[in-house]
Amino acid sequence: MAGLRLDKALTLLPEIETRSRASHLIETSMVKVNGKIAKASLPIKEGDSLEVTIPAPVPTELQSYDLKLDVLFEDSDVIVINKPAGLVVHPAAGHAHDTLVNALISHTDNLSMKFGEERPGIVHRLDKETSGVIVVAKNDKAHESLTAQFKERSTHRIYYAVSIGTSRNLNGTIKSFLARHPVDRKKYASVIGDDRRPLQDQEDPPAVGKWAVTHYEVLNRKSGLSYMKLKLETGRTHQIRVHLSENGLPIAGDTLYGADRKIKSVEQRQIQEDLRALPRFLLHAAELGFTHPRTQERMFFKQEWPDDIRALIHKWGLL
Repeated sequence: MAGLRLDKALTLLPEIETRSRASHLIETSMVKVNGKIAKASLPIKEGDSLEVTIPAPVPTELQSYDLKLDVLFEDSDVIVINKPAGLVVHPAAGHAHDTLVNALISHTDNLSMKFGEERPGIVHRLDKETSGVIVVAKNDKAHESLTAQFKERSTHRIYYAVSIGTSRNLNGTIKSFLARHPVDRKKYASVIGDDRRPLQDQEDPPAVGKWAVTHYEVLNRKSGLSYMKLKLETGRTHQIRVHLSENGLPIAGDTLYGADRKIKSVEQRQIQEDLRALPRFLLHAAELGFTHPRTQERMFFKQEWPDDIRALIHKWGLL
């Protein structure tokens, strides 16, 4: 251990193993070096006395949810799911027992729990109404590896969306800092400058907001609708929904971001009626790629739209 930072040294202990567990213990003052609370960056010296308090396992209060999952891949480290629209990823207000996490607890006894976890295994999320591919960690090492990949932006993520409006450009990149909307706390919005335009200088960040980058390609345009392919460089909450809506292209069915107010701009009355009847907004996580935490194999998953939505998009002439 001598010569290593404290947080790295702790990962050599079999009771800890991962950097995230080590960081948690240090941040909660469970680690002392020579009798004193220590920081993660402290270098360990020969002869140092290390005292670590491992908290007792916290019994989870999460309940299982009997829901058949569409499992695309599963081994001892990860599970890849095709999430249906309408399913919340983890427990939150109004959804304590009917989430993907609850369904996973019913499906397997092995999920990354750290030292007690209300979002076991979750390393990224999809909005409730977004369908498509999501990966979940089944142990702490896999959790740490996948979390690092998303943070380092080495994952591959492709989404498809139907937007109301006709994009002027066939491709491009949208950049901004995203933060909670200043008025409607259910929404997110780009942080704007004195000129009322989104701030776009990554080297000069505002006091609030996280850097977000979305690449887009328009695959088809018809009847006042745009069928779009989107590649995420970052993965912020509501990122695609905000970026498209702020550029006059709200996702069909996304009433939170103003899609209902644009339905009248759609040329055909039948399509207008279809849009009003949508049970969800039309955003789909179609592709996900990552490096397997244990084997280091590059893995890639692709999933089409649900059949009913695919038929609707085809009916509108966009597919």
